[in-house]
Amino acid sequence: MACLSPWQLQKFQQDGFLVLEGFLSAEECVAMQQRIGEIVAEMDVPLHCRTEFSTQEEEQLRAQGSTDYFLSSGDKIRFFFEKGVFDEKGNFLVPPEKSINKIGHALHAHDPVFKSITHSPKVQTLARSLGLQMPVVVQSMYIFKQPHFGGEVSPHQDASFLYTEPLGRVLGVWIAVEDATLENGCLWFIPGSHTSGVSRRMVRAPVGSAPGTSFLGSEPARDNSLFVPTPVQRGALVLIHGEVVHKSKQNLSDRSRHAYTFHFMEASGTTWSPENWLQPTAELPFPPLYT
Repeated sequence: MACLSPWQLQKFQQDGFLVLEGFLSAEECVAMQQRIGEIVAEMDVPLHCRTEFSTQEEEQLRAQGSTDYFLSSGDKIRFFFEKGVFDEKGNFLVPPEKSINKIGHALHAHDPVFKSITHSPKVQTLARSLGLQMPVVVQSMYIFKQPHFGGEVSPHQDASFLYTEPLGRVLGVWIAVEDATLENGCLWFIPGSHTSGVSRRMVRAPVGSAPGTSFLGSEPARDNSLFVPTPVQRGALVLIHGEVVHKSKQNLSDRSRHAYTFHFMEASGTTWSPENWLQPTAELPFPPLYT
């Protein structure tokens, strides 16, 4: 089932994305949700979220702490929160499990449940049917899309953040852990928008300056009518070309939209940009997908 047919391959090459309903079983989705529940229950809330800041200088320190926390999260399991979930003293205004935007960026390496899904035989078969020789996993995220305030994700291309030379070597795998509907913030794509390069890049500040990121270029204004919604049921896998333009709307419904997503790169003949925010480390070189 995870082996793409010639028709599916052609559709993916044409559109830049492909929906595979029923890729994971309900049991596999429940296992991920349960594991995330445990991870959240044991969570250490990062200091930059919990400290009371009053002066401008303290605010800058908090922002820098937040930046450092993000930039060093590539080989760790870390927590990123929705806006407005802490009071000025750093206490939760909503239950902690309802406050998280996402967990990233190395669940695939450090957690057995997510590792087994990422490297599952069906994912490996999928990668092989795409013709990938030496795919490596570069990052993973569990995205909550909380009810009532799960933030919108503006139109973007994944390769803006995960840039390679040549382009076209990064693929996203997006798995619906819960149903993704028009109401709770399903993905929207511009079919065929993956063929004209990237319009902007997020780059790390050069070594020696204050840690941070900046953008080169900008997202062009895009015609909203070009976007096509892709509501899917729990267990569906959406394959996402690194350059296809996609977005999701805010979740104003009363149901969350959990998803597990990870990216792999064809390492053979590819240069991972040294300016990407995410870099392999001595502790965690990008692990090969094929086991």
